Amino acid sequence: MAIANKPSIALVLGGGAPNATLMAGALVALTEAGVEFDIISASGAGAIVGLLYAAPRKGTPLDNLRRLSDLGVSDPIYQLLPVNYKVFNKPGPAAELWRSWQSQNPLLQSIQQQADQGPWQRLLADWTSLLLATLCPSDLTPSSQGLCAHVPFIEQVVDFERLRQIAPQFYLNAFNISHGEMRCWDKSEISHEHFLAALSFPFIYPPYRLDDGDYIEGAAIDTLNFKQLFRDHHHIDYTLVFDVLGSDRLLHPPRNLYDAWVQSIITPLTEIARDDLKLFEALHNKDEHGRPRTEVLKIQFDALIDPERQQQELDWSYSNLSQLYQIGYQAGQDFIRLHRAKLLG
Repeated sequence: MAIANKPSIALVLGGGAPNATLMAGALVALTEAGVEFDIISASGAGAIVGLLYAAPRKGTPLDNLRRLSDLGVSDPIYQLLPVNYKVFNKPGPAAELWRSWQSQNPLLQSIQQQADQGPWQRLLADWTSLLLATLCPSDLTPSSQGLCAHVPFIEQVVDFERLRQIAPQFYLNAFNISHGEMRCWDKSEISHEHFLAALSFPFIYPPYRLDDGDYIEGAAIDTLNFKQLFRDHHHIDYTLVFDVLGSDRLLHPPRNLYDAWVQSIITPLTEIARDDLKLFEALHNKDEHGRPRTEVLKIQFDALIDPERQQQELDWSYSNLSQLYQIGYQAGQDFIRLHRAKLLG
């Protein structure tokens, strides 16, 4: 039965992988408050958050979003080796066989399943993962097109068949470098392969080949995927955007080579996202009479982040991802208090 005065709401999830738990925390707070979306538009790392919310393979959407911090590396290990070997995997057929063996090994799976029982169990699980990642074979050479294998774990956590059956529309973008054009797929088209194409960030991952050409991550060019919102939908009351962290916060003297590399990737994305948002509000969010098509509501994170922690905001440590989740959750709750009447009718 239709709910009287229920507003139409679009959710825009942008790129920036280390900040994914910020988005996850905010989305959990919105969902707990009863906010529902008619459209979800994702790009880059926002696709992981959006798909875990829309079509998780196991468990509830909220459980999956709350566990996103598990992608982080146990702090004692991260302090010695500040690299997320759990997310960025070695490439090649032999590496795929190695990971397949791990996923079928009962002892290794038992260790991983106990990781959420406490810090010592998490340390054991992550140390085991580090040893296995170190021993993993690789076919990486100077002629390789990217450093890492395409995200290998997504089919374990996302049900792409279920995605086609959800009520809201779901959009995902990627850039076709063979034809020099952006593509945006809807929920009826998106498969595991489309996801891999949409997360093929240059240098980290090689371009991903689909039937119509080679693709790279859409967020590398269009960080906030606004373009599809009004092509299929004539009216959207509110468009929710998780405001990105600006480069003025993220830039700092690098602590090490890895920190410098991450800054070089993420800070340009945040500036592209800010420019995209300004362009959308100034130009594209206008009807034929010059009136706004939708009211843009931004969830702010900056005010809740301690300035003394700025150098850690892009870290893949478990403690940082967990803290970002809590900040996102608080930002979501604050947002609901401000806009409850609009979002819940």
